[in-house]
Amino acid sequence: MQRSPRSSKRGDDQMQAAGPDSAMMRRAARRRRRRENLSGLFFISPWLIGFLLLMFFPMMFSLGISFTEWNMVGSPEIIGIQNYVQMITADPFYWNAMKVTFKYVFIMVPLQVIFAILIAVLLNRVAYGIKLFRAIFYLPSLIQGVTLALIFSWMLNDDFGPVNYMLELVGLPRVHWLTDPHVALYALIFIALWGVGSPMVLYLSALRSVSSEYYEAADIDGAGSVRKFFNITIPLITPTILFNILTSLISAFQTIVLAFVLTGGGPANSTYFYSLHVYRNAFTHFKMGYASAMAWVMFILIVLLTGLILKSSKYWVYYEADGGGR
Repeated sequence: MQRSPRSSKRGDDQMQAAGPDSAMMRRAARRRRRRENLSGLFFISPWLIGFLLLMFFPMMFSLGISFTEWNMVGSPEIIGIQNYVQMITADPFYWNAMKVTFKYVFIMVPLQVIFAILIAVLLNRVAYGIKLFRAIFYLPSLIQGVTLALIFSWMLNDDFGPVNYMLELVGLPRVHWLTDPHVALYALIFIALWGVGSPMVLYLSALRSVSSEYYEAADIDGAGSVRKFFNITIPLITPTILFNILTSLISAFQTIVLAFVLTGGGPANSTYFYSLHVYRNAFTHFKMGYASAMAWVMFILIVLLTGLILKSSKYWVYYEADGGGR
């Protein structure tokens, strides 16, 4: 069927009228999106400026400095990868610092995860006063850094520390917590666990978000408390476990305050952490290029370990919304 000349003309007029309107609507939409983008950039600009000035540019500067010899006074002298070769082949303290740091990380992080989960499970069973108990366990984690180190330097003192005094009261010998090479590192691990309250709060929040329907179904099937804990509770809080493992791992690799204040890296370099080695090369020996190279090696190690954990998470982290797995 052929269209009449009158209807064809009317259709052409409508298309011509719709054309300018459609173009105007598209231009208005583009202007609106541009305003929204500018507004978003404006609101994130404080963070963005801080990130660029305080993190990105200093990191790029340290990367460039790592290929130089620079004592922070004269001009940097480019020496290529000599700093990286030196730390692996000629630094007598490098591998010991690396070993001490890895030992600290792979003991402290699992213990922190275990203790935080156990405390959270116990608090989750409390029917009354949950806010009070949560505050009691969380408040100690607010004491960190130098303050925490000074408190434990008194508590673990060989001569007049209250810990050794209590050991003597029950007939046990004094322990040289911070002066025995075989004990000092474990003493620092114990002190670091003082901050277990922070991850505990996250685990407690995750536990309280687990639906009671899972436990009711398990009760019908005759499952005991242990089985429910490992087959229901743990799988459903694995996203929180993953987050805490990553944050604790990154923090543990950068630990320096406890060793710097309490032991100075001793005794016999048993608490000589990698970060302490970086600090001393940078601000004691003024080998800024060498210290930057060591910092970048540790940064790469942390990134690789973080990537490995994230890669493995698809086998053990359960996301309820996805029905399991990453």
